[in-house]
Amino acid sequence: MRTPITPLCAALWLALLAAPAHAETADRDKPINLEADTVTLDDIKKVSVYQGNVILTQGTLTLRADRMQLTQNAAGLDKVSATGRPVAFRQKVDGRDEFIEGFAARIEFDNTTSELDLIGDARLRRGEDELRGARISYNSDSGFYKVVGQNGAGSPGGRVRAVIRPKPRGEQPAAQP
Repeated sequence: MRTPITPLCAALWLALLAAPAHAETADRDKPINLEADTVTLDDIKKVSVYQGNVILTQGTLTLRADRMQLTQNAAGLDKVSATGRPVAFRQKVDGRDEFIEGFAARIEFDNTTSELDLIGDARLRRGEDELRGARISYNSDSGFYKVVGQNGAGSPGGRVRAVIRPKPRGEQPAAQP
């Protein structure tokens, strides 16, 4: 039996994942730099595969994987698919001095739809707050998150786990009279 999401739980998640959690917007205009042990390029299909200690950087974004496949379209980067043990990313939060970090067995990014999927033992961390599930999906245009739980074996069908730490009293808004 699943526990329904209460209004309090929903409010807590909205507070955790509110607009300040958006990734650094200036990163989109920065060049993408890639390093790997090997690379294969298919110029006709516009597909490149990087393997072995792959590191992608773009502005404040760093993505590390064992293998990464990038596809391009006429506008430039189209999709990124990364696998690893785990794949890890870190990016500065827009307008704040903090970072958001993610870990998963696979990370998929669609630049056309602005969809980011963390798949397989997915974790998302901002400060001391953390979200865990089998799959975490995020749309950077809408700011919408969806988390699918996992059972004890790490496969979908279980529960979502969240840790939301209280903020220090100085960071909480003053009570209204």
